[in-house]
Amino acid sequence: MTLRLGLGLPQTGKYDMSRDVTAAARAAEEIGYDSVWVLERLMRPEEPVDDMYLVPGLPWADYFRAVADPLVTMSLAAAVTERVKIGSAVLVGSFHQPFLLARALGSLDAASGGRVIAGFGTGWSRDEYRAAGADHAERGAALDELLDVCEAVWGPDPVPAYEGRSTGFTASAVGPKPAGRIPVLLAGSAERAQRRLVRRADGWLPSMVTNEQVAAGRARLAELAAEHGRDASGLSTTVRASVQLSEKPVDGARKTYQGSVEQIVEDLLGAAAAGADEVLLDTQLPSRDVDELIEKGRALHKAARDAGV
Repeated sequence: MTLRLGLGLPQTGKYDMSRDVTAAARAAEEIGYDSVWVLERLMRPEEPVDDMYLVPGLPWADYFRAVADPLVTMSLAAAVTERVKIGSAVLVGSFHQPFLLARALGSLDAASGGRVIAGFGTGWSRDEYRAAGADHAERGAALDELLDVCEAVWGPDPVPAYEGRSTGFTASAVGPKPAGRIPVLLAGSAERAQRRLVRRADGWLPSMVTNEQVAAGRARLAELAAEHGRDASGLSTTVRASVQLSEKPVDGARKTYQGSVEQIVEDLLGAAAAGADEVLLDTQLPSRDVDELIEKGRALHKAARDAGV
């Protein structure tokens, strides 16, 4: 099976939201990408409680200062495309009121003709949790509630009554309904996260992982799926890759998805062999502008397809 390829949309402060998102989305569709993707970041605190990604001593990246809202970005992309899937990698579930997020994603799926992929995660920053009015300690329970509410709201009317931690409703009609079944992907590699995934999701959405980690994660998901009586072949794997593209090959040890076009293609071949179904190539951080982002995307897509990826 051919590895599906996605392209990260430009959301950070260096890009012009009035034109660059739509330009990149149109280009991705024209080039032949299967999907376009957004991320979610809220802020860059001056005195953060947590180090970035909870890595001791790691300062927060400068791009956190300005990241466009993911739902706005997805809507812009949907409005100017007809074929590509439009995914989130990821929406932090606890940052959103469950009913309103479920309804917004259902509306976006209806408007796009059934092209939304809902990628959810729990996040890590207590600063962002406080800004969103969310309880970091209850992030797992909040994600479970979001999944409950999405299942109800996206299902047939009348939506059954529900009473959760942060939302509740009586049996109601809620529309518009999604045009099709919205796939739900979950991030996270911890045991609890993967058990939730095999019980409740359609696929796994790891970020910045090696191909060895993909293979190991897939193997563990297969074990957990068997415990729950589920066929693991029905669980997709979409890898978010932060691409650092160089003109010349990187000599010696290098990180996955860093190096020349040829080296990135080697990583894509390795991802397919490890069990990935799709790789999201995100070049927005090192690209100088949207034109460079698009040209990198074009070169990577052509090289990958020419190599049989």
